[in-house]
Amino acid sequence: MIIEEMTMPEFEAGLKSCATAYIPFGSVEEHGSHLPLSTDTIEAYEVGKRAARQIPLFVAPPIHYGSCRSTACHPGTISISTGTLKALLKDIVRSLHSHGLENFVVLTGHAGGSHRMALQDAGEELLLELSGINIAVVTEFDLAKDLGAHLIETRGDAHAGEIETSRIMHSHPHLVKGTAPEEYPRFPTGILVRDKRSFWPGGVWGNPAKASAEKGEKLESLVADRVVELVKALESRRW
Repeated sequence: MIIEEMTMPEFEAGLKSCATAYIPFGSVEEHGSHLPLSTDTIEAYEVGKRAARQIPLFVAPPIHYGSCRSTACHPGTISISTGTLKALLKDIVRSLHSHGLENFVVLTGHAGGSHRMALQDAGEELLLELSGINIAVVTEFDLAKDLGAHLIETRGDAHAGEIETSRIMHSHPHLVKGTAPEEYPRFPTGILVRDKRSFWPGGVWGNPAKASAEKGEKLESLVADRVVELVKALESRRW
């Protein structure tokens, strides 16, 4: 059930058979010279839609903005504060809960450290605030990397490389503008730098040349299957 495409009566009818929502978070962030700025959002949303074809599941409209520190100097990245990010998740869950939803899978396509921690913190606070809910907070890239380890040829692939290029080649091939050079940035240990782009000029972390649409389809399927498992786990008991 894709919420943004539903009417009010359709949403109301859906509540009779489903109390679980999938909330996809993404970003507007550089992904090299070859992938769209909304790569993270696309990946997270496509996984939710795929999972909803397997089980009853409300799929919320994606949140397109995230906290992007490492790429903040790269053109096109639009970052929000962690405080704003936390408030967004908490308000969305509160609103969905007011309609009767009880279980929430929060999946982020953006894997930035501060971004992930903000969502996890918000989830923990919601557990204390709303005693009847269950919530999972997971990172889409981590699932793809772990579940699809047998498919990935690039060691240390992390951003706009083999995994993400494969994903967009599968779901949105018209948005892939060729490829980009292999790149593995090295930031100074422990030092906070202002001009992060000077350490990461191309905005790629991995090898896009190893990507394929076939890998992307398999990775998307594996992550969607894991989301289905999470939904069933949340619905099976109170956590």
